[in-house]
Amino acid sequence: MSKKRALKVISLLWIGSLLGAGCAFLTQVILARQLGPTGFGVFATAFATVTMLMPLAGFGIAQYWLKAFGKEGWGARRVLSPSFQFVFFSTISVVLVLIGWSIFGPHDESLKLVLAILSTYIMGQVAVELVSSKLQLEERYVSLSLWQFLPHFIRLALVGMLVFSLTGWVSVENVAYAYAMVSIGLAMLGGFILFQMSNERLSLKGHGKPSFDSDQLKSSVKAVISQSWPFGLAGLFHLIYFQSDIILVQYFIGVEAAGIYNVAFIIMVAVLLFPGIIYQKFLLPKMHRWAHQDSEHFYRVYRHGNVIMLMLGTIAMLLILVLAPWAVVVLFGEAYQDVVDLLMILALSIPILFVASSVGATLVTQEHMREKVKLMGVVAAVNIALNLILIPSYGTEGAAVATVVSNFILLFLYYAASKRVFSVDKSGKYSG
Repeated sequence: MSKKRALKVISLLWIGSLLGAGCAFLTQVILARQLGPTGFGVFATAFATVTMLMPLAGFGIAQYWLKAFGKEGWGARRVLSPSFQFVFFSTISVVLVLIGWSIFGPHDESLKLVLAILSTYIMGQVAVELVSSKLQLEERYVSLSLWQFLPHFIRLALVGMLVFSLTGWVSVENVAYAYAMVSIGLAMLGGFILFQMSNERLSLKGHGKPSFDSDQLKSSVKAVISQSWPFGLAGLFHLIYFQSDIILVQYFIGVEAAGIYNVAFIIMVAVLLFPGIIYQKFLLPKMHRWAHQDSEHFYRVYRHGNVIMLMLGTIAMLLILVLAPWAVVVLFGEAYQDVVDLLMILALSIPILFVASSVGATLVTQEHMREKVKLMGVVAAVNIALNLILIPSYGTEGAAVATVVSNFILLFLYYAASKRVFSVDKSGKYSG
């Protein structure tokens, strides 16, 4: 792909993701204003709990497809049938676990109901991820942008209707029902698209014409799990050190504090959108190919990417530090003034996470994923330990400090591990 073509594709993905993130962000702004810190805290805690367990549904199948097809080309179709079987049973299991936790966990009645309703979010999100991987493999970037924009737009429309048309219906429970409706609809639509994929409706790019060697089209659920589990654990560990703070703040301090912390969290998510687009949606399928077919280009992308991400991350951090004091109050209201102090701390993570996106992407390729999962597991454990120590004494500010420290450790471990991916001579030249 030429640089001009690559720039167009990245711009398209950026615009689509920006629109989707804009809808998601606006939805959160509306909910924060309408529900207040307490109601928003209930919703944020339930939503964070659900999304944290989401990687267990499918357990990395969507990411594994990118690796399998990047390495084997058309031969990777053998993994589709067992993949679908595993996704179905793992998704049902996670939903049941969430419902059980909502009933027997230490929650008040409102949080119990909201958590049970939002458990359906798992089904829709799994469908979104699987279809997204299919579209990435086909390099159908317009369709990918639309597909990932759709859920955010529909949720915004339903929340907007509740707030501005059905004002008497606005409650945290009804917002959860609106999210559930969207998720069930996405699961049905995604299931139809994936059913077509299982019947040879796949236009794989970068691997020539399809091969129909029946000897290659055999695999098992056990074999698929043995390859996908590192991606599933990686997603779980990422969410632990990235957003477990919200849940722990709720249990240690209360739902109002969780609502305030969640506002800072969603602002950080919006800022970190850019590196996610570059590495997860655009470069990742290509990096799997380069790791096997063009290792020198793979190294150049890694080296240049680190520099670019550091520059962009620093700019983003400075913008947050300058704009947060007035932007938070304008967007969310005076009730969320405490968010500013949290952002002053969390913003320090922005350059760190931008560079970590570049460095960490190299560890997804070839057989390095297992090492990356171990590093993420270490950081997740450190993050939980820091939260347990700092939140009781320092509240939400302690949770923010735990996040920054954890992210710094993550980047340090990633960078050390990436040195083992490449062989570089003393002059800095890649030597294979």
